[in-house]
Order: sequence, then C-alpha cells, then structure tokens
Amino acid sequence: MTRILTAVLLIAVVFALIFFGQLWMITLFAALVAELAAFEYLQLAWTGGARIPLAWMLIGTACLFLPLMPFWPLEGQLPLLSALAITLFTWTAFRSPLATVLPSTAQGLFGLLYVAFPMTLVPVLWKQEDGPALLVFLLVCVWSGDIFALYIGKNFGKARLAPRLSPNKTWLGSAASLIGSLVCGLAVVFASDTLAQRGITTMHITEPLWQSALLAILINAAAQLGDLLESAIKRGVNVKDSGTLLPGHGGILDRIDALLLAAPVLWFALLLKDTFKLGAF
Repeated sequence: MTRILTAVLLIAVVFALIFFGQLWMITLFAALVAELAAFEYLQLAWTGGARIPLAWMLIGTACLFLPLMPFWPLEGQLPLLSALAITLFTWTAFRSPLATVLPSTAQGLFGLLYVAFPMTLVPVLWKQEDGPALLVFLLVCVWSGDIFALYIGKNFGKARLAPRLSPNKTWLGSAASLIGSLVCGLAVVFASDTLAQRGITTMHITEPLWQSALLAILINAAAQLGDLLESAIKRGVNVKDSGTLLPGHGGILDRIDALLLAAPVLWFALLLKDTFKLGAF
C-alpha cells in the first residue's frame, strides 16, 4: 500500500506540473530531482572507493541546467562539462591518492552525463511544440512498462533475463514490459485524438500511428536497459537500493533510472525526425 500511495502522489505532482506548470517550475523540479539522484549516485561511487567532492557534484549538476536559462546559449553545455571535468581532475590530482585520480575523475564526470544531463531534457522536451503530449507519452511508456514487467514477470516469469545484473528480471517480464509500453503509448495517442475532436488540443499528436508505435518500442527498450544498468552499478558496490527517500520505492535514482536513458533516446529520435523531415510529434 505504501508503494502505491507514493506512486500516486508522485504521478499527481508530475502531471500537475506538466499541464498547469510553467517552464521555470518544470526546470526547478527537474533540477531538484537531478540533485537528489546525483547525491545518491555519489554515495554509490563513494562506496566503491571514489573520491568525488559532494560540492563539486551538486554544483556541477546545477550548472548543467544553466544553458536552459534565457541568458545562456544551449550549446554552452559542452564547455561547461569540459570545465567541470578539468576542475575535478585538478582537485583529485592534488587532494587524492594518485591511484584514485583517474577513476574518481571518470566516475564524477560520468555521474553528470548519466544523471544530470538526461534530466535537463525534461524541460527541453516540455517547451517543444506539443511538449506536454511528448512528456506524457514518454512517462506513460516508461511507467507502464515498469508496471507490466513487475507484475507479469514476478508472478509468471521463470527464465532470467540478466541474472548477473538483476536476478528478479525475466524474459517474460521484459516482453510484458514492451507490450505494456506499446499498448499504453498508443492509448495516449488515441486519447489525444479523442480530445482533439472535442476541441481540446493540449494533448495534440500529429505524427502517424506507426511512428508513435516505433517511439514507444524505442522508449521501452531504453527504459529496460536503463533499469538494468543502474542495477549493475548497485550490484557492483553490493547495495540493494540507491536510497530510502521514497517509501516502498527506494531512492530517487531507483525511480528515474529508466527515464535517464529513455529521455535521451526520445530526444535523439525527435532530432532524427526533424533532420529527415518526418514531421512533428
């Protein structure tokens, strides 16, 4: 029951922001989630022996959101990442044992790429044309896949998908996750069509049905991989959950691990659609 109540509350907050929030609210919420997830990632890295300053990780995560501000060019993210990498490299070189300089610098920079950068895409997606529909489609595909995998795989799955990384995941659960994302993603499309016919264009989706189906499949594949990769990090340091902040769910990183790969995949797919003139979402 605690797990369900936590999920319902989080979903309500997220959907309220998507439909009634403003860009600065979406950005602030995404940044807060990124900071919490980055802290949990840092604790995992510390457990594995890395020597990364907490201040560097939190400031670095915040800095990646600066290019979303009107006064900073979006292409400024790469120079920021370079400066942050050199800063951490310098700190570890002078303050840490030499054997930890390279792994600590690499793990710190990876943390920004793995946690912070994908979360910056949330407000970027929201401010696109039909941005609310994009985010709803993304989140529904990620969440529904997770739910189908959990309940179908747990109750009926037998063959293990990747026992070295996550012993509880099964091939049947993976297939159920894919089907769940596809069905629920297309349900969002049909719901948007129904609303559009009644003059409600908040969830307007213009792309062909086959493109929406392909996007749902790509999002689900990325989400499942993201879940497994976070499990690999935790298993590598013998930790069950990334944190305890969310009752019944573990940590923030445990809840957004699928999104951290799914959001960049969706963004890249949209860039390809634009490049090859395949139409808007």
